[in-house]
Amino acid sequence: MIEVKHLIKRYGKHAAVNDLSFTVENGKVVGFLGPNGAGKSTTMNMITGYTAPTEGHILVDGVDIADNPSVAKKNIGYLPEIPPLYPDLRVREYLNFVAEIKGVKRKDRSKMVNEIMSRVKIVDVSERLIRHLSKGYKQRVGLAEAMMNYPSMIILDEPSVGLDPGQTIEMREIIKDLAKEHTVLLSSHIMQEISAVCNEVIIINEGKIITIDTPQNIVDRMNTNSGLHLVIKATKEEAKSVLRNITEIVDVKYDEICEDGCIGMMLYTRDGIDIRERVFYMLAEAKLPLLSMGKEELTLEQAFIRLTGEGSRQFGGRKTKKGEKK
Repeated sequence: MIEVKHLIKRYGKHAAVNDLSFTVENGKVVGFLGPNGAGKSTTMNMITGYTAPTEGHILVDGVDIADNPSVAKKNIGYLPEIPPLYPDLRVREYLNFVAEIKGVKRKDRSKMVNEIMSRVKIVDVSERLIRHLSKGYKQRVGLAEAMMNYPSMIILDEPSVGLDPGQTIEMREIIKDLAKEHTVLLSSHIMQEISAVCNEVIIINEGKIITIDTPQNIVDRMNTNSGLHLVIKATKEEAKSVLRNITEIVDVKYDEICEDGCIGMMLYTRDGIDIRERVFYMLAEAKLPLLSMGKEELTLEQAFIRLTGEGSRQFGGRKTKKGEKK
């Protein structure tokens, strides 16, 4: 288990990480998300011991990494986005070297290397030079390095970047398997990966925690303020003349493409107020056919964008894409 307590990292007057506190419990896969510049990499570097915090504490299985770094680091395996491999070594040769560096007893090395290669599915390339491996296999060798000596905590930074769809699926299955014996902290910009493998998600922005919850709970919570999509057989002006009478509507986003003679739009209301019945009856009264109506279902990626303010809407009379105010 990792406990992060009031973690702060300052560079001059700038706080890249500002009072972070969270716990990654045993046996979980936890996603660690944030936009570029949020402090995510800085936090991971402090957890792995590459960077010292300005203030705060990081405990790995109860051991403070600042007080006893050698013991704490033995319980952490780290796969950076670009694994620092030795390209001129063969896979088995390299992993035996890693086992020696990590203090695995000589009598146990061969068995451990074989077990780990089997788990990450690289036995078939064990005698090949690392330089001749594909991106996917290099990632797996890096993961094998992180697993060596069976640390309780494994930290993965963008493990699927650059992999093809088949390799990505295989990497997700390996990560799920890791959770049976390890606690996993996973940083990724691929939201499908986070949704597929993580029990919990930590989202940070500007060095502070925005939310900690399950992926589904985050999406469900954001969906309470999701939009209502309409396709109306009308001109834009005809639709606007009716809908402007619904004062709860605070933002409108028009579809860029819609079938001829129709207008498509997404309506957003104050506090997610349900206006479906009024929309239906008002359009019917105006004799404007409503061809479809449905609530917007957000993905984790869309929820993340809204929570962190990356490209999010500002309600209350902002301009639409076409330069018109609601």
